[in-house]
Formats: sequence, structure tokens, C-alpha cells
Amino acid sequence: MSSGCPPRHLLVVGNGMVGQRLVDELVAADVDQDWTITVVGEESRPAYDRVALSSWFDGRTELDLRLVSETLLDGDRVAYRLGHTVDRLDTDNGVAHLDDGTELRYDEVVIATGSSPFVPPIPGHELPGTFVYRTLDDLEAIKAWAEVDGRRSGIVVGGGLLGLEAANALLNLGLEVDVVEMAPFPMPQQLGEGGGRMLARWVESLGVRLHCGVTSDEFVAGDDGNVAALRLADGRELTTDLVVFSAGVRPRDQLARASGIEVGERGGIVVDDALRTPQPNVSAIGEVALHRGRVYGLVAPGYEMARAVARRLTGSEESSYEGSDLSTKLKLLGVDVACFGAANAAGEAVDEIVYHDPVNKIFRRLVLDVDTGALLGGALVGDISGYELLTAITLGQAVQPDDLPAYVLPASVRPPDEGALPDGAQLCSCNAVSVGTIREAIGDGCSTLGELKDSTCAGTSCGGCVPALTSLLKTELAASGIEVSKALCEHFDHSRQELFDLVRFHRYTTWADVLANHGRGNGCEICRPTVGSILASLSNGYILDGDQVTLQDTNDLHLANMQRDGTYSVVPRVPGGEITPDQLIALGQIAKDFDLYTKITGGQRIDLFGARLGDLPTIWQRVIDAGMESGHAYGKSLRTVKSCVGSTWCRYGVQDSVGMAILVEQRYRGLRSPHKIKMAVSGCTRECAEAQSKDVGVIATEHGWNLYVCGNGGRSPRHADLLAGDLTDEQLIRAIDRFLMFYIRTADRLQRTSSWFEELDGGLDHLRAVVFDDVLGIADELEDDMQHHIDTYECEWKATLDDPERLAHFVEFVNAPDAASTPTRVEVRGQRVPA
Repeated sequence: MSSGCPPRHLLVVGNGMVGQRLVDELVAADVDQDWTITVVGEESRPAYDRVALSSWFDGRTELDLRLVSETLLDGDRVAYRLGHTVDRLDTDNGVAHLDDGTELRYDEVVIATGSSPFVPPIPGHELPGTFVYRTLDDLEAIKAWAEVDGRRSGIVVGGGLLGLEAANALLNLGLEVDVVEMAPFPMPQQLGEGGGRMLARWVESLGVRLHCGVTSDEFVAGDDGNVAALRLADGRELTTDLVVFSAGVRPRDQLARASGIEVGERGGIVVDDALRTPQPNVSAIGEVALHRGRVYGLVAPGYEMARAVARRLTGSEESSYEGSDLSTKLKLLGVDVACFGAANAAGEAVDEIVYHDPVNKIFRRLVLDVDTGALLGGALVGDISGYELLTAITLGQAVQPDDLPAYVLPASVRPPDEGALPDGAQLCSCNAVSVGTIREAIGDGCSTLGELKDSTCAGTSCGGCVPALTSLLKTELAASGIEVSKALCEHFDHSRQELFDLVRFHRYTTWADVLANHGRGNGCEICRPTVGSILASLSNGYILDGDQVTLQDTNDLHLANMQRDGTYSVVPRVPGGEITPDQLIALGQIAKDFDLYTKITGGQRIDLFGARLGDLPTIWQRVIDAGMESGHAYGKSLRTVKSCVGSTWCRYGVQDSVGMAILVEQRYRGLRSPHKIKMAVSGCTRECAEAQSKDVGVIATEHGWNLYVCGNGGRSPRHADLLAGDLTDEQLIRAIDRFLMFYIRTADRLQRTSSWFEELDGGLDHLRAVVFDDVLGIADELEDDMQHHIDTYECEWKATLDDPERLAHFVEFVNAPDAASTPTRVEVRGQRVPA
């Protein structure tokens, strides 16, 4: 197209992720500005990241999720008409009729109206308290409804991808959650039976109640007219305060129907390989487009369509769209899930190789052609290592290795060979960025993750490819002879491990010493807390003395966790969960006197929430007078040692788990480390204390103790590994001493033991050799470091109360020490919580 021609006008109907991607692609490619662009969007908000929609519940704002740059919004390159719809297209005359009566002329129109949630016609589906899960407005409505006093439970109808996302959102809102799915297992279309049933194990272990293989008969209203229950076809009735429908989507093709444009029998605007409709100058992309009989419900195919249309409109010959690969990896409720190729294929035409581990909840299935043995697809749950390479093999972008059956094994057994990824393999499926594109960008000078994201868009949508992207960057830089920086930040050229060794060798005790000898500038939010943690790990002094006070974050600075309303929590140590009646009474009286919210935690402690900063010293004085001490809930240190009652009370117990838990907690209390540490001791193999999901887990046997390490619950669960079995008390403690100090010496900042272990050269065998065989010759040093910690430990709150000068730190307003703010509270379930 010649820049000498008058600009043509493009109308984009729909300002979702795909519609905005078309605008971005066109603006980037149309350097001569041969097109003027108008975007009509139904929502009043500019386009935002729907893939990351659930992160809104974690605190991300609309601005954080926004996909439209301020340059486009405020400039004259693109005209945005938000809060409007296009009711009809006059395709003969090239005129769009808007809902407000406006007429817009166009030379080309692209329909990107996406899809709408399908609400099953179940009687009662329109009762107040029922919602869909599609937009930010939907999320705001769900949150507002859920936070009304007395509402405690929610139901999600649909156990697919979006249904499980919605379930996670309701969990984050503090609701008890039921998920109802017609299929016998969740995500049936993507994972098949084996993967779906393994995902069900994960989902149920995270507190969601699944009801699969059952249909819904009727929603029942309560006395107030709101939804109160769901009656199932099998006669059961699930009570609820809120319902979210996530039972699939339907193409929003109403505009096409109103304009006489062909749609498919089951919906979707019919398009050819150029993504044109049969009507002149009308195209469709994204979830509303029906291409070769298929509607794609993922964002990545929509992005590919947007790129193809932008190429066509700017005169490129490479404008054909031939369909998309539906391989995808994601994280649902913290569980890694992936599928690729013919993941669900079954029958006589295929063979399968399956790895099924119900203990660690890992399922990996590879589907092979029965005649040729070629990899056709697969499903991965709980461990998705090797996904990129397996997908590339399926797509014919990589040569299938002779040892393909070994790739069914998880990373803990056979680490995947990520270095074998060919250029054609797709690394970022959301943005269709190949390994070759990444390598080319690195060759052109990109040397940081941020530069790669800016240059290629990889890792800027769901973020699931960021670990692989980071690994590829390091590999390519190293292969090019470029030193890969391990610098902690711009102020230090050393890694956290190197800084630890320097501080230990030179016996530094202040930030000033470390900065003067090994750093530059004034430090930042990365290096200052890191050095503060290293100094605390080695010297074990009072963390608010001297210049260390300037290194602490908000929680360490006030020896308490700040809550959402600006108040603080008080968390006494309850070793092994054992607490006396007098101590219980004391905590109850403190909570009443200071109007604190009380909760028993999963780590067997009692948390008191809502304390004002100025009240902390008085509260802690009473806690200490009751015989308790700081639980270090605010620090990167040992949090809890959970235990069952063991042989003292339980008829199944074979060892005194409570006694061991108390011994361990009192030994390692206050131990500063790269990240928080959680432990547990179980009195028998029934594992009531869940020791195998902890950083350090101890399980009693008839002959001693089994020691498990590097487990993790939470967002990225990892089953702990057995380090040694049948240890005596003395052997157990010595092993934990060495393990913990080795971790503290060598881990990166904010790195949990689980991720540290996964990067540890030599894996479990090397760790055993360090701890038991002293292969590095540092066992005595590790034990001496631990003994120093034990000998010098003191409760930080007791140390604060013993020194009146330190109390001056705990005032809310420095210029008005007697003044204090009054937080706004409401009563929920008999206790006062932030309004």
C-alpha cells in the first residue's frame, strides 16, 4: 500500500485481548500510517489481560492488567469509543450503526467481539447471588456479594479451566467452595481421564469439594429471595451463598447475525484462511471466528489471527492463517497442568506410556502412533517438565529421541533436556514466540529478562514461560562466551551466596562495612534486606540495633506482620502446638482487652490480629509474662514445627512426636534464612502432621526417625525427598543442623528450600554426601555455626522490652507519640475485622 494514498479507515469491533493485539500489530507495522483506526468496545474500560483476571483478587489493579498504552489512549493514532456496541453493519455501503445512533464509515472492519459465558438453563439460574466469571465488573460484583456478613460458601458450576480459576478466586475470598462438573473428572477436554482424575486429587487436597459426573436440577431460593442451595440430580442438596457459572463460552456473533453475515450451525462467524467473511471487507478474529469448522477458546490462536490480519492489511504476502496448535501449560490453584497435541487420543490407533504417582500426585501420559511409535500428544499434571521439547516433537519441530519413553518420567527422576529445543519450538504460546525468535533477540543484544520481554513479548501474558525463558537466556549467553551475571543487584556484583561467604570470612557486623568493602551507592530494596538477613544469620544480634535497622522491611522493622488495614498481628511461639490452659486464658484475655481478632492457624499457633503499633509493646509484655515468646511470624526464619500428639496419646504413635517437635522448634527458633522455614514431626507413617510437605519433615518409625527435606505446600507444592531413614535422636538433630546451615549458606535470596534443591548440582545424592559424608569438608563449620545461633538466641520482643530506648521505635506518629489512628471495623462471625 502506498503512503501517497489517503488513509483508509479500519473499524475494530471489540476491545478485548485479541482486538487490542490487532491494533498493536497494525500500529507497529503501519509505519506510513496508511490506516486510521477506530475501536468500539462494549466495556467502559480499555482492554485488559483476561488471562490474568484472577490476579485481581491478589491485589493487581485494573491499571496493572491494562493492555492499552497511555500513548494510544491519549494520542490521535487510534480513536477509542468505549462503553458502546455496534448493533449492525451495512456491508453494502461500509457503514457501522452504533447503539447510540452514531454511524461510522469504514473501509475495512474486523469483528473481535470474543465470547460470552454460557449459563445453563437450570431453573433458578437468575436468582440474586448468581454470577458469571468473565470481566472485571463480574469480579467486583462477586467480591462485593461474598464480603457481606454471614456469607461463607460458594458453588462453581463447571470444572473446566475457567471453573477452576473461579474456584480459586472464591477460596481467596475466604469461602468454602464446591465445584459441580457433569463429566466424571475436571478438565475432560484437555486432560483425559488419567490427567483429569489426578487434577481432581490436587483440587480436593487444596480444600475444594468436587462433585463430578452429576447434573444440576434446580437452584433453590432462601427466605430472602437469594440463591441458597443447588439441588443435584442424584438428590443431594448443596447449600450456598453464591454461585458462579463457568460452564463454557459461546461466540458473541450477534453482530454477524444482525448484519446478514454467515455464521456456523453452532455459532461463530465463518472465515476463510485470510480470516475474511463472505461479506466484502469484513473479517473476524479470536473466539468469535469459525475457521475450518473450529472456534478457538484460547488467547494464543486469537493473537495469531490478529497478526495474520495485520500483515494482510499492511500489504504483506504472509497473511494466511492455517489454524493453531492448542498445546498449553498453566497453573490451576497452584498446580502445574499441561497438554499438547492429541492429548486425549484413545483407541486401537494409539499406544500410551503413563507415569502415575498417587503419592506425589503426578500424572504424565504420552500418546504414540501404534504403527510408527511417533509422539502424537500428551497430558501432564503435577510435573510439566519437558513440555516445550515434547510439544516441539509433536509439531515436527524437533527430532524424536530414541529414549522417548524416559521422558514420561518427572524431573526429579529424569531432568528434561531443555537445551535441545530447536528454533521452531514455541516457547511462549500466548504470544506465539518461538525459541528461534528468543535466540535472535539475544544475538541482537538482549541480555536481561526485561529486555527479552520488551523485544519479543514473550512472558508478558500468563507468565508461565518465564522460567523456561530465563533458562534459555542464561544458556545462550553462556554459549556465546558472555558471562552470565549473578549480581544481587546494581549495587553489588556478587550473588547472595558470595556475599554470605564474604560476610562470614571478614566477620562483618554492619551494613556500612559490607557496602564499603563490596558495594556501591546507597543500596536498594533488594540488597538491603538481603544483607540484613545475612548479618542476622551469622551474628544473631538484635536486628534493630545500629545501622541494621535501616535494612529491615516493614514487618521486621516492627517485629510484627502488617495487615491490610495498617494494624499488626501478634503471633506467640507455640512449640509443637503444645500450650497450657493458663497460656490459652492469657491470650484470650489479651485479645479481649485489645479487641483483637483471634485465629488458630494451620501451623498450630494462635494469631491475634488488629493490634495498633503503639500497643505492641504492652501486648508483648503480657504475652512474655504468660511464659511465651515471639513466634517470628514476621521474619524470614523458622515459622512453626507442626506435630501430631504422637505416642503420648495416640494408639498408633510409635515415637514422642510432640517432644521431638518442641526440641526442634526451640533449637532452631529465630534462625534467619533466605526464606521462611516450616517443619513438622509425625508420630507414625499415618502422617497427620503432613511432614512431607515441609522444608524439614520428620516421621517416626519403630526404629527411629525418617528425615524428609525440601518439601513445600502453598502455591507451588512439592513433595519432600527422603534424606535418611531410621535415625536416632542425635543423628537426626545433627543432620538437620547441617542441612539448614548448608541451605542458608548456598541459597539465593527469597529462595525456599524446594526451589533451592531443584537447582542444586548433584541433587539428592550430593545433598546426602554433604550432610552425612562431609564430602565438602565443612560439616564441623556448619555445626559450629548452628551452635553459635543456639548459644546467642534471644527473643527479639523480650530484648525490646528490656531496653526502654528501643520502645521509642514503636510509635505510630513520631511527632505525636501519644496519638494513634483508629481502624474501621465491622463484626463478622462474632469478631471484629477490617471494614
